[in-house]
Amino acid sequence: MLPWREIDSILLDLDGTLLDLYFDNHFWQVHVPAKYAERHGLTATEAHAECFRRYDAKAGTLDWYCVDYWTAALDLDIAQLKEQLSHLIQVHPDVREFLAAAHLAGKRVALVTNAHRTSLAMKMRQTGLEAYFDAIHSSHSFGIAKEDPAFWTALSQVEPFDPARALLVDDSLPVLRSAAVFGIRHLLAIRQPDSRLPAKDTAEFLAIHRFSEVMPL
Repeated sequence: MLPWREIDSILLDLDGTLLDLYFDNHFWQVHVPAKYAERHGLTATEAHAECFRRYDAKAGTLDWYCVDYWTAALDLDIAQLKEQLSHLIQVHPDVREFLAAAHLAGKRVALVTNAHRTSLAMKMRQTGLEAYFDAIHSSHSFGIAKEDPAFWTALSQVEPFDPARALLVDDSLPVLRSAAVFGIRHLLAIRQPDSRLPAKDTAEFLAIHRFSEVMPL
């Protein structure tokens, strides 16, 4: 499916790509509104509406992914609440095998995520995936979300990759489109980021259900 001889660098998203997005969806859509209702004396319906109003206002921005921002905005200890549900963090099928095969094939493997450093540390601790990466980059280190094409310019200053010989795997279509604008040649989407939701339409992008479909040669 992929022309591996034309790929030197593999850039991988985390949530929804390597990890099941169920954890994040459940956390933000169910757990946080419930805790917000308790904290502020609201009904479940009121809290849900208020949380989603705030989420929508920050969609696609760095704040949307920022633990510190939401801790202040919602008056909730977001890091602590995430720890309460850390047992729900799961690695997608075949991910570890894919990462091991990528190294055996001589590819450079970098994690490139919008996850805040606090969330990232928790997920690495929970999954043990950190050892598989040659480099780990959070968009918070650059002050730009991956949805902005300028992010990839900033990343290229610290991560040695040739866009023409790089593969990006991401479950976010806006992120894939921003990478395309920058010039990353090989782009791959994820059909089912959340294992408990139906597969999604990945529009113009080639997509996989499992990493076993694209094992490096």
